[in-house]
Amino acid sequence: MLALLLGTGLVAPSPATAAPPTCGPEGEEGLAQPPWALRRLEPASAWPLSRGAGVTVAVIDSGVSATHPLLSGQVLDGRDFNNLPANKGQCDLVGHGTMIAGIIAGREGTGVPFSGIAPAARILPIRVLPDLKDTNDPQLPGQIAAAIDWAVEQGADVINLSLTTIPGPELTAAVERALAKQVVLVAAAGNQQEGQQSRPGYPAAYPGVLAVGGVNEEGGHVGTSISGDYVDIAAPGLNIIGPAPRGAGYRAEPNGGTSYAAAYVSGVAALVRAAYPDLTPEQIAERLERTADNPPEGHNADIGYGMVNPYRAVSSLLGTRTNPPASAIPAPMAPDDPLGWQRTAAIWTALVGGLIAALLLIGRPIVSRGRERGWRPGRRTDAPTAG
Repeated sequence: MLALLLGTGLVAPSPATAAPPTCGPEGEEGLAQPPWALRRLEPASAWPLSRGAGVTVAVIDSGVSATHPLLSGQVLDGRDFNNLPANKGQCDLVGHGTMIAGIIAGREGTGVPFSGIAPAARILPIRVLPDLKDTNDPQLPGQIAAAIDWAVEQGADVINLSLTTIPGPELTAAVERALAKQVVLVAAAGNQQEGQQSRPGYPAAYPGVLAVGGVNEEGGHVGTSISGDYVDIAAPGLNIIGPAPRGAGYRAEPNGGTSYAAAYVSGVAALVRAAYPDLTPEQIAERLERTADNPPEGHNADIGYGMVNPYRAVSSLLGTRTNPPASAIPAPMAPDDPLGWQRTAAIWTALVGGLIAALLLIGRPIVSRGRERGWRPGRRTDAPTAG
């Protein structure tokens, strides 16, 4: 009414143009150097081949901030399955989902030594976690199932599930539907406290889901990362750094967890999906596993097939295309050897010398016997002798 009286023509912003909500904890102001996980994985080595362009990664978590400089322009309108539907999944009260999204698809070139694994991918935020409390809420599997179905409906190519819950028929069916729609599912294997009984984490333990364990700076298994035969692959899961939902700072999670390890693998899955859009989820999982930094035994229950390797996952020729480029690549030519002629001459000299030596050895007894019988050079032994 005031706007009409003053004649200013003010109108309320539409939901499509409204500024993203600002909520959640702040972090430190900046970073002096890239986190160890980025130095270890070196995702930029894969960027000349793939940056994740055209790929949408759904982050089913605690929400994702769209205001942090690292995520500005990267976050789509999503959905909140909790109590903040108007925020479209872009309000992260605990900071977990924002860190996950930054690890997956954070922008590069922000002036801070941090970027996501797939900086050209986009994030679809879906909020199902109001907090980070360990819960066996029987309603949570159904909420996660509904979130998976909604992500598939929105065209997500990869779904990141940095959470664990109890199994249930609704969740099982949603996972199967997503896989049937060729969506890649990546999930945290789960964490356990010291002295706590280990139990499989779901949805990671479902067949077809890439279950991710955690490793430390030395490449060893993180003790809190749940082990099991269902663990497929591993990624950094200790001393993790990522963007905070409020402000421009970053948060540190010294204890880490498989949640963050799953995010790194989702980023690599986005790179592979962009580079090989026709691959099935099973083929993408196989590519990530075959190109990982495998443990000595090839696979174990702690880290699966080993640490994910972004460059090898994108660049390796595994024969997964209908017309593999390797078939068009000629066999590599041997480099020129400047001493090759000398080696050839030496070989022939040795062969000729050996042949001469063999002839001398064979001929020596023949000559001796000939002399015993009166043979002389130029003289026939059967000619008549002078009397």
